[in-house]
Amino acid sequence: STSELMESSVANCQGLIDTLNVLPGKEIPAEAGGGVVGEIRGVIHAGDIIDTGDKRGKLQEQMQKREWDGFVADYGLTGREGRLKYPVYEVHGNHDSPNGEGIAIDGLIERTKRREVASRSANGLHYSWDWGPLHCINLGIVVGENRDGQQRRRYNPMESLEFLIGDLQQHAAKPGRPVLITHHIDVLRYSKDCNATDPGNLNLEWHPCDVRKYYETIRNYNVLAILYGHTHVRNVQNWDGTPQKAESGIPALNIDNSSHFSGGNQAFFYIEISNKELLVRECATKDSWASSFWTPTVWRFPILDPFW
Repeated sequence: STSELMESSVANCQGLIDTLNVLPGKEIPAEAGGGVVGEIRGVIHAGDIIDTGDKRGKLQEQMQKREWDGFVADYGLTGREGRLKYPVYEVHGNHDSPNGEGIAIDGLIERTKRREVASRSANGLHYSWDWGPLHCINLGIVVGENRDGQQRRRYNPMESLEFLIGDLQQHAAKPGRPVLITHHIDVLRYSKDCNATDPGNLNLEWHPCDVRKYYETIRNYNVLAILYGHTHVRNVQNWDGTPQKAESGIPALNIDNSSHFSGGNQAFFYIEISNKELLVRECATKDSWASSFWTPTVWRFPILDPFW
């Protein structure tokens, strides 16, 4: 039915939001690092806001509209309009739009007109903002460029690399300025040699030449972490521009699905940043957020060049 969302989708989405809304002040068990959940600055959504944006047809367009309306009603924007009590900052994924067009894209462009945006791309899709000294950048489905004369990209990067370069030069030029970057697709799998004409690139979700330019762009900045989704599996690793997990490099935090319609197993990251470290914990559920628990794991990434 184009007028109703799936019952499991509603349960997982609203259960997640209800869980997020009561987090502040909750005690974190010692096996997850201890302490108490502090004031929450906002929620970062790593993409796939809707499910049908990669499908065509009149019926699918109606489904996209209903799914988008459900997202807006649940998540709001600034913590005052929807069910969620915090600001939300989202990127688009392949289920929102692989080609950079459609209902979800139009809606996201309108949402980037928010007051606190520090910088906004020419097409309105990519944006950045500041949480104190921390500079946050949202870059959509992948980071790259899709110019005339280049090999076709499976997912349209919508000039996200150009925006990233300009934004870093404008907002992170001071040495040590901490940066947090979010995009949808995972990056290590596509950190291959850049062969600009290899026909195998056409089947890849992220063009290896774009991945190489992305890494070269950010490697000399103080990027505390990269956040992404897509794989439905939690994975915490360091990225040094190669396909292998590295001993050191940029922390790459791949979150599990948090409110997917399929199944009751979901999770999200709770992240704290101080002048000493990036501290990551995971809150999870096995019953669609009817109950939740802290995963008995903690990830600590020291900040070697504090800006504070």
